[in-house]
Amino acid sequence: MGAAMRRIQAGNALSAFGLGFTVPYLYVYVAQVRDLGAGTAGAVLAVFAMAALVVLPFTGRVIDRRGPLPVLVGGGLLASVGALAMGVSGSVPAAVLSATLLGAGTAVMQPALATMIVWCSSPTTRTRAFATQFFLANLGLGVGGLIGGQLVDESRPGSFMLLFSIEAVMFLVLAGIALTVRLPRPGALVGVVPQDPQDAGDGAAGPGPVAGDGRGGGMRALLSHRAMLQLCVLGFVLFFACYGQFESGLAAYGTEAAGIDPSTLGIALAANTAVIVIAQFVVLRLVERRKRSRVIAAVGLIWALAWVIAGYAGLGHGSQLMATVAFISTYALFGLGEAMLSPTVAPLVADLAPASMVGQYNSAFALVKQLALAVGPAVGGPMGAALHGPYIVTFVLFSLGITALALRLGRQLTPVQDQPSLATASRVVVRHQPETGPEAALAPTR
Repeated sequence: MGAAMRRIQAGNALSAFGLGFTVPYLYVYVAQVRDLGAGTAGAVLAVFAMAALVVLPFTGRVIDRRGPLPVLVGGGLLASVGALAMGVSGSVPAAVLSATLLGAGTAVMQPALATMIVWCSSPTTRTRAFATQFFLANLGLGVGGLIGGQLVDESRPGSFMLLFSIEAVMFLVLAGIALTVRLPRPGALVGVVPQDPQDAGDGAAGPGPVAGDGRGGGMRALLSHRAMLQLCVLGFVLFFACYGQFESGLAAYGTEAAGIDPSTLGIALAANTAVIVIAQFVVLRLVERRKRSRVIAAVGLIWALAWVIAGYAGLGHGSQLMATVAFISTYALFGLGEAMLSPTVAPLVADLAPASMVGQYNSAFALVKQLALAVGPAVGGPMGAALHGPYIVTFVLFSLGITALALRLGRQLTPVQDQPSLATASRVVVRHQPETGPEAALAPTR
């Protein structure tokens, strides 16, 4: 890992650490501490997501034209202002405006960071780079949430101001670290799509449609890229069936159908994070030399099992202890699947993107993620609370759909896109190819 990548990863971890201080407590802060009511708290969370949906369609083009660094720095500054404003928000308009700034700032940072990782990696090192990013982000969120929980006090609004101030400082630290990163010159990347593994140097994008290849530019090129469209559909189902249910449908199902104590939800989320942190690099060694499409397909099967276990927790006739263990196991299995996805999905987006459109591809995929996170709670929340059997059946089917979509996507990928380790193998074969022909006869023998 080079110096630039180390700085990017450090900034990513610190910003996640700052987010961990406030994300678990934002609803409580708005509804109870500021006494603005549950309706306002729900609106604030919705605005936080909607702000991302508004800015992401424009973010990718700016990244590709101006580079990811100005977008990341601007997003960090915007999010910092939003965090500080949220800490002093005592009215509905102030809370909504703060959520808009915070949501927009954090949203644009995602594709900017992803693009910086792409620029500072090669197709063969990208898998490990994105796995490291996911690991550090989860570690930062977990540690931040743990420390924030010790500092927060619902009876003292000032304690929340401390949390939001720490978050704001972490965003500024991310922006400051980003300014010290020396990125490859954009001119060396634009339009370069290596077809031979030997031609892929650090910062080169993987095979994909290039600007000027007859597909058109911008969104037209992206929408004509069949593999990317299939990956976006797959991504929507992935985020809808997992992240979109964590704090809504699955939580409602656990408390209503399984009789899980609300405090157990925190233990389940902790188990999810622990599995990711512990298993990430063990899983990485197992999956990085396998086909990405088959790894994602395996995740669908693991998540289908997780939903079946959740079904037992709420619909079975076991003891309360068994229901609780099963419910926590569901979150742990989701974490195992997440650890398998981090070195496969995000690098695949980058490898599908032409060098001149990395930012737009990353932004498009981030937009798909936000859409899934917005639709997931709206659909899963009511079902998890009232339609317990149909809820489980629905998401078992969605998980099996992940497997089917992943295998179908695999047929659209080139061998190297599906299994980047083949590029390394190709280099070894080329470099150590035995000599043949007349020249070989003149070579000295030993």
